[in-house]
Amino acid sequence: QVQLVESGGGLVQAGGSPRLSCAGSGRSFSTYNMGWFRQAPGKEREFVAVVNWSGGSTYYIDSVKGRFTLSRDNAKNTVYLQMNNLHPSDTAIYYCAADGGSFDYIRNQRPGKYAYWGQGTQVTVSS
Repeated sequence: QVQLVESGGGLVQAGGSPRLSCAGSGRSFSTYNMGWFRQAPGKEREFVAVVNWSGGSTYYIDSVKGRFTLSRDNAKNTVYLQMNNLHPSDTAIYYCAADGGSFDYIRNQRPGKYAYWGQGTQVTVSS
């Protein structure tokens, strides 16, 4: 079992560059593919990015490509979502999630692929 705790959210100005962290518990953290999702008010949860267990493969939705970078440090049981040039449309609660199955950039866009979720961290981008 994996417990996940996100941090790094808050109020930022448009164009800002916060970094979200997701700390995981458990010795098996390095075996999980890690995804980030976000949910804006009144909208469904949306896939943002995923990194495979080793950190060697990543995938992003088009709207964040070139602005967000997902990485992981398995020695620290932590994944990082570096967000640059934020837009007000990036305002949402951001969740990290862990998937213990095989990595597939299509299936790993689905919330149902992930067994474990953090509590979320709010990111609010002011214009």
